[in-house]
Amino acid sequence: MTGRFRLVADDYALSPGVSDGIRQLLAAGRLTGTGCMTLFPEWPEEAKLLAGVKDIAECEIGIHLTLTDFEGLTGFSTEGNGRMPALKTLLAATSTSHRHDGAIRAELDAQLAAFMRHWGRPPAYIDGHQHVHFLRPARQWLQEKAGFFRKSGSMPWLRGAPAVSQAGGAALKAKVAFVALLARGFNVRLRGAGYPVEGPLAGFYDWTSPEAFAPALKHWQRTLPPQVVVMCHPGFADEVLRSRDVLVEAREAEFKALMATIPLALRGIGG
Repeated sequence: MTGRFRLVADDYALSPGVSDGIRQLLAAGRLTGTGCMTLFPEWPEEAKLLAGVKDIAECEIGIHLTLTDFEGLTGFSTEGNGRMPALKTLLAATSTSHRHDGAIRAELDAQLAAFMRHWGRPPAYIDGHQHVHFLRPARQWLQEKAGFFRKSGSMPWLRGAPAVSQAGGAALKAKVAFVALLARGFNVRLRGAGYPVEGPLAGFYDWTSPEAFAPALKHWQRTLPPQVVVMCHPGFADEVLRSRDVLVEAREAEFKALMATIPLALRGIGG
């Protein structure tokens, strides 16, 4: 990926519509990769469809670790209801106690195993839904897994901390500052464990205003340097998505804006 920034779509396998949109963008050269959610029942079939995308070997296929809001693969829950907690609850539970560390490690193990089983090789990169890979138990899990990845001969890169300076407007800066606080010390610690940590992370915008994505994308294409990792959330709305997530309308706006750009390989974005 030298000479252009990474533009990766989060949430592959969240719903059939999201996965379809991401596959179309990958095939058209509008994305450099995607992060897969492996805890949903659609994942095995979506992995097969992803493997059939034109030139997929040129794309970076990662895992989008998930510890909030959904039913996990192991029944991990802080409330005893079989459902993973909201982010605020998870933050509170893991910042004051190690009680759930073992259950979190088991859930992350299960998600990685599901990725390996259906994709057939280690992830090209690792990040987290709602940035949960920055949390203490996930950091520890990543450190524990470094030896496994080294032995596999395929050390994934990790999505690193964001830069508050890249955010525009007070509200957006506050959001990015919160994520940066979660990520404090992450880059140094995980590089020390042997992982390449890429970034800074960009791609933040007000997704409650879907029309804001297209101008934001143009701005990133003009201004961001090659080392930046830009996240996005494109796809098509369907009933499965509506039953699982509140981010719906913005996904189609992102898909249209991304499909309207010149393919990344032709632009040489970022240099």
